[in-house]
This record gives sequence, structure tokens and C-alpha cells, in this order.
Amino acid sequence: MAGTALPAPAGRPLRHGPAVTAPAVLLVLLAVAVAAPGLLTGTDPLAADPVRALEPPGAEHWFGTDHLGRDVLSRVVHGTRHSLSIGVLATALAAGAGLLLGLAAGLAPRWADEALARSFDVPATFPELVLALLVIAVIGPGTGNVILAIGVAQIPTYARVVRVQTFVVRRAGYVEQAVTFGHSRARIVARHVLPNVLGPVPVLAAIGLGQAVIAASGLGFVGMGPQPPAPHPSWRSRTCGSASPPRGWRPYAESPCRSRPASAWPSSGSPAPARG
Repeated sequence: MAGTALPAPAGRPLRHGPAVTAPAVLLVLLAVAVAAPGLLTGTDPLAADPVRALEPPGAEHWFGTDHLGRDVLSRVVHGTRHSLSIGVLATALAAGAGLLLGLAAGLAPRWADEALARSFDVPATFPELVLALLVIAVIGPGTGNVILAIGVAQIPTYARVVRVQTFVVRRAGYVEQAVTFGHSRARIVARHVLPNVLGPVPVLAAIGLGQAVIAASGLGFVGMGPQPPAPHPSWRSRTCGSASPPRGWRPYAESPCRSRPASAWPSSGSPAPARG
């Protein structure tokens, strides 16, 4: 029949393009970096060699060295576990608390729902990083406090979405039928409401994980993150930790962590021009 797609012959392997292969390879590399970073690099991320400080990328140091002579690639690989752990824990905290609060608001009486909704709307008017900074300013810096601050800042996003989904599901026909049959409120919520409001949560969590890692890097850059001597390197310390750019490495000078323009840094070993 015209216009009908024929199924692929049985036994033919599926072909995936770069849009599927590239993310899969990246996920595998991240998994290896988290589980066994020694498989990707054999250099000690804490070994310092001041004589070789700020070297540009080369055969021995693919990403160059930092201001203490430590291998940047090794610190990026070993910092994966620390940075992703902060992102995963903060996202799990925000998703769990947001799910419970949104579910409670959607099932509560009108006056309680209005009170909870306003408590979600007020924090949502501020950027998440600003909220995280406010929380950090109250409870102090540190790895655990960073996780708590980022998680608290992301809770309104999940709570507002779950609240709206709960409103839709609680008026569905199958929920009203369960009420008619005399099922308990706890059973209706557990078997009918909760499974049908979870749809958007994994999507929000996938987006929130990246935002949490970026927020943790931003908090670390302003001195609100893990305090030295940190037991493990983090991605923040790799992108913004050096006091000066590696000699001859212009892309480093163009990093968003730098406050000076890239043109202010020399592209070779020559000194920077003096200001008039």
C-alpha cells in the first residue's frame, strides 16, 4: 500500500548516526571517569611540579599544567566523580522534596494549596544561583552545604510542575471511579495519582543535573564551594583555579573565568604589553 513504511528485514542490525553514537561514547567516558579514573589517566592529580608550572598542552600533558605544575587532564578526570556527585545529590534532593511538596499542594484544600503555591512562586522569581548563594551565606560553605543550597534552590521548579500535574490527574475518570469504589485516599494516591504525575520529573532532573554542576562550579569560583584543602579536585578548580594562563595557550585566556580579555594575554612567551 502506498504511503505505508515497510518494516526492516529481520536480523538486520540497526544503524545509529552520530547523534546517538557521540552521546553514548560521552556517557561511557563519564562512567569510566567516575568508577575508575585510573583507566583514563595514570598521573596523580595532586602531584605538583613547580618547575613545570603553566605548561601549554603537549604530548606529556594533553591539557597542560596548572600554576602548581599539576596535570590538568588528570585533575579533570579525577574531578568528575566529585563534581557529578554534587550534581546528582542536589538533583535528587530537589526532585524528591519538590515531588512531595507539589503532590501535597495538588491534593490539599484550597487554602493550603494557595499558601504552598505562593511559597513556590516567590523563590521561583529569583535565579537558582542567587538562591543558592543566599542559602550558602546563611549556612556557610562546604561540600554538603553546596548540595543543600543547590537542592533547595531547585525545589520550586519541581514542585510547581508536579502541582499542576496533580490537579489534572485528580480529576481524571479513573481517579473518580476509584473514589466511588471506596478505595482509601492513600491507596488512590499511591496507585493512581503518584505514578501519573512522575512523567515530567525525569525530564526536569536531566536538565537540572547539568544546571546543578554548573551552579556548583559557580559557587566554588566565588569561594562558597568546597574549601581547601579539598580531598578531591573538582571541575571548578580546573577551569578557574590558575592564577595565570599557561604560556602560549590562548584558549585558556578566553575562558569565561578570566576577568581580563584574551588580547591582554600574550600568545607566545613574550611579556604582556604595559598599559599606558
